Amino acid sequence: MGLIAMSERDLQRIEVLSKVAAGRMTMVSAAHVLDVSTRQVRRLLMRMSVGGAASIRHKAIGRPSNNRIGDGVRDYAVTLVREHYADFGPTLASEMLAERDGLCVSRETLRRWMIDAGIWLSRKQRRTFHQPRLRREAYGELVQIDGSDHRWFEDRGDPCSLLVFIDDATGKLMQLRFVRSESAFSYFEALGLYLREHGAPIAFYSDKHSVFRVAKKDARGGQAMTQFGRALCELNIEILCANSSQAKGRVERMNRTLQDRLVKALRLAGIDSMEAGNALLASFMSRYNARFSIAPARSDDLHRPLNLAPDRLTEILCKREQRYVGTQLTFSFERKRIMLAETEVTRGLVGHYVETYAYADGRLDVRWKGYSLPYKVFDKDQRVTHTAITENKRLGDILAYVKERQDQHVPPVVKTNSDKNGYQKRGRKPRTDYMNDPAVIARREKALSRPAAE
Repeated sequence: MGLIAMSERDLQRIEVLSKVAAGRMTMVSAAHVLDVSTRQVRRLLMRMSVGGAASIRHKAIGRPSNNRIGDGVRDYAVTLVREHYADFGPTLASEMLAERDGLCVSRETLRRWMIDAGIWLSRKQRRTFHQPRLRREAYGELVQIDGSDHRWFEDRGDPCSLLVFIDDATGKLMQLRFVRSESAFSYFEALGLYLREHGAPIAFYSDKHSVFRVAKKDARGGQAMTQFGRALCELNIEILCANSSQAKGRVERMNRTLQDRLVKALRLAGIDSMEAGNALLASFMSRYNARFSIAPARSDDLHRPLNLAPDRLTEILCKREQRYVGTQLTFSFERKRIMLAETEVTRGLVGHYVETYAYADGRLDVRWKGYSLPYKVFDKDQRVTHTAITENKRLGDILAYVKERQDQHVPPVVKTNSDKNGYQKRGRKPRTDYMNDPAVIARREKALSRPAAE
């Protein structure tokens, strides 16, 4: 007789039943241990005494199930899937088989058939592996930047974004800044703080957000670079965009860590606003870096000092665009009409382009060959246009701005035809209370005092 494969459950049953047969355990105790009835223990003992320990195995082991679907149905379903639903997932393919072909098969059964036939790959087979990238060797060689939109103040304040700058070689937090949303101005602000404190690194490493990269390959303006890219070009700093989130995994993992540690630190400090949160970030970064940053492979610091005047850095970290001057010495800028003051310089600018410098505080400077031009705003239309293209990372900020504008909106007064024709209400005369009028009472009494006619 060959070897008989048994499960752990069957071996446990044989051990307990052997103790009952030897008189070392009662049937009631055996039934409690095996989680069966006493009558079933008696049946198992009888089967074991007649057929031996091998008879404890279930009789259906190794046999096909009586409820299994036939091979013909399976082959037919696999053929239909291969011909018509080869690129469908098991769930959708199961729905289409029932709806179009009248063949009802559960999605898990169909999933198993498709995997066996090589039509569908399991989650484990579809898994891709990203090879880890070694850290850069020197401090300041590569700085990863990203923004994390989160409820940093939990229910105490509005959600906002945190801009994170982390050094790739050391894992050191270089700059943190709470902002309303990821925009060019918010990154300009954080970049200015970074440059004044550390200097200029070799390169920044970011995602493909439109702040860093022009989405359209055939973009006409801007020399195929964004405002942030233009500022980095003037500062001689390179900007590199990662092809996947795993490529900049250090800053992504840092975002998850900050969403745990920083949120709790803000809660313990009772902070509920971005201003108070930004004041706490310096001490938080120093404590975090002292504990978790590592030494780089090389001791070189590749940050370069900025040899720029403060005013020059402000001119770089702003939005600079060119605008065409029309015949009326006007040009459009962000849904506003800008009118240049008529001077000896501006008279000759019709048909030329002037350069606009838009700063984060709302100031606008118009220049021609470095010379500031006087102007005034002719049309103040700050409304967000219908069907405006809005990125997901700026959606919260845009909605807050729209709500603020809607709250300030005064509803129009609808005039009736009477108002349009100039009709004025004259008002009603005061109503006379005839029951208490002395003249009426006198006439009534006089009428009642007359003698009745005989």
